[in-house]
Amino acid sequence: MSETRDATTWIVIGASGFVGSRIVADARSRGITVVELAAPRLEAVPAAAASARAAAAGAVDVVDELAAAFRGVEVVVNAAGLATPDAEMSASLVGANAALPLVALAAARRSGARRFVHLSSAAVQGPVPVLDESTRTLPFSPYSQSKAWGEQLLVEARAEGAPDDVTEVVVVRATSVQGPGRPTTDRLRRLAASPLASVASPGDAPTPVTSVAALAEFVTAVGTFDGIVPAVVLQPWEGLTVSSVLEAAGGRSPRRLPRLLCRFVVGSARVVSRLIGGRLAGPIRRVELMWFGQRQTSGWAESVGIRPSPAVADLLRGGDA
Repeated sequence: MSETRDATTWIVIGASGFVGSRIVADARSRGITVVELAAPRLEAVPAAAASARAAAAGAVDVVDELAAAFRGVEVVVNAAGLATPDAEMSASLVGANAALPLVALAAARRSGARRFVHLSSAAVQGPVPVLDESTRTLPFSPYSQSKAWGEQLLVEARAEGAPDDVTEVVVVRATSVQGPGRPTTDRLRRLAASPLASVASPGDAPTPVTSVAALAEFVTAVGTFDGIVPAVVLQPWEGLTVSSVLEAAGGRSPRRLPRLLCRFVVGSARVVSRLIGGRLAGPIRRVELMWFGQRQTSGWAESVGIRPSPAVADLLRGGDA
């Protein structure tokens, strides 16, 4: 790999993945030279953020290898990770979602990259009423916990950076991302077309369901932004409600259920889940999002005029966005 690159060169780690490949395509469509890089495999004791930090500190050879690959690069995008919402806690999950981001940042700093952009998930905030860009997290599953640890380590690294660090650290919180060929999207379409499609009355709550096309466009905007970007930024809302997302995906209006009944069902299911070790946390959260959605703040993107093109409604209707 060449050690001298154009000033607009980016590297995308995890470039062959669902999100990474779309970021590569979007950046290239805007004249950015993009180098694709497979993610190294790391493992970390699934105990706490400190375990991921220790694993990252011990991955000296990986940092050296990545730093050499990053030389001459302006922006490093980490789109790698294990996107497995129902996975159990494991060394590979923590390694990919918490240790690898810190390793990649260390390499980016050594190479002198201008900006390091890490793809996280709004799942780290769990069932809060409103998603925001604070560092507050409320993980509810092993997956969201591992992503929360990754965020924590990067936010701490940004705050603790040495005066001569030139690499700005940015965490992008993706919301509920849908895309062509994604199993999650196929399941949503099947659910929306079934008798189970339902919302808590009146059904006008906003939902954070978004498209991979809009996420890729947002990441490119973050990477190219000429100014300081906050430590955590939230993917902008695409304007759908709990009813409109099911209508787009299933071609029919969802059933409207009494709100109090929905709250009772979710609350009771959480009690059962806790009694069996939290194994139902992921499915319960998905039902809760279908019924109640989740609001989100307008955030940094709107404040600086970044508005990715809405694409999720057409995607869910069968488009290729």
